[in-house]
Amino acid sequence: MSVSKIIEVPLALELPVGPQHPALHEPVLLKAYADGEEIIKVEINTGYNHRGIEKLCEKNSFYRDIFIVARVCGICNLVHANCYVRAVEHILGMEISNRAKYLRVLAMELERLHSHMLINAVMAENIGFENLFMNIMLDRERIMKAKEILTGNRVLSDYMMVGGVRRDVDDVKKEKIRDILLKTEERIKYYRRVFEEDSTIIKRTVDVGTVSTSDAVKYSLVGPVARASGVRIDSRASDKYDAYSEIPFNVITRSEGDSWARMMVRWDEALESINIALHVLNHLPSDANPVPDEKKLPRKIPAGEAYTRVEAQRGELTYYVMSDGKSSNPYRVKIRTPSFNNIINSGFMYVGQTIADLPVILTSLDPCISCMERVTIIDLDKKISYKLSFKELAKGV
Repeated sequence: MSVSKIIEVPLALELPVGPQHPALHEPVLLKAYADGEEIIKVEINTGYNHRGIEKLCEKNSFYRDIFIVARVCGICNLVHANCYVRAVEHILGMEISNRAKYLRVLAMELERLHSHMLINAVMAENIGFENLFMNIMLDRERIMKAKEILTGNRVLSDYMMVGGVRRDVDDVKKEKIRDILLKTEERIKYYRRVFEEDSTIIKRTVDVGTVSTSDAVKYSLVGPVARASGVRIDSRASDKYDAYSEIPFNVITRSEGDSWARMMVRWDEALESINIALHVLNHLPSDANPVPDEKKLPRKIPAGEAYTRVEAQRGELTYYVMSDGKSSNPYRVKIRTPSFNNIINSGFMYVGQTIADLPVILTSLDPCISCMERVTIIDLDKKISYKLSFKELAKGV
């Protein structure tokens, strides 16, 4: 009597994308399950880039922490520092000069501009347009130069400080920045037309990773990802921090909700950032020196707490800072970044798409893994928290 052997064939293929992958610029693992070419499920695994930023902040003084939070992310270091110093200023009950507020806005909009150009260049690269990638990055260098003229540094600027900014700007620098912005504006309009008219870009991005307005709200998506699905959410418009209450600007939204719409929102926001920056240069107040004397800043921070928001390049960034009034260090610093919402909650976008669409959808979210990864270790069984050394963190203990 012969016995037949049953061979079970899995219905789904497990395809790991990351944590190190040519299409990804930061370490994150997307475990995709596909039935043929169709994705039926995606699991998102993070944890490859922990540095313990929040605990570092609690071990250092309020003023040293400005430099620590600015190193959460190289691309969005200004908005991190801005959100943190505004929290400290709130606890101190400190009001800064209008000139300092305008200069903060100028710096952050330059940062938004080069960040949006960067991710659109990466999208071109992932689709296969190497030449377009290089040209966008070449024009992005102009904005990096403008940032250097304003802040003194090209990447990590360390421009924000409690009470104002670290450098003022004179008429010569203003004209240099204005000239760069006007030249870049024409280039961005050209790139926008390319993304709007090129058949390959349209085929690879239109109707790919579509998010409805209700799903954008349901999954707490923020920034350009939410605005591309018709959700009018922007901390600059709702909180009107710094000089945004005095500067006219439009909140860019689209209704398509797909990967193409997310990239087009960023091109339109880049043009809006240029308009905001030009408005700042043309209407810069001269009410007071925007650079405070660091030696005269309070050494003791009173007891209190603050929760501040800023519209980072990827969406709403929040800081919670608490002082117990006894120590020169903050008692608690809690950071919530926009990528935390947009990446962790994005699994549903990939379902029904093809394997080739996965890097396009991920790129359209503009992932910043270094921003979203912080660590607090809690033993749920024993209900206690404990500390890990940097060596233990590196080993993934």
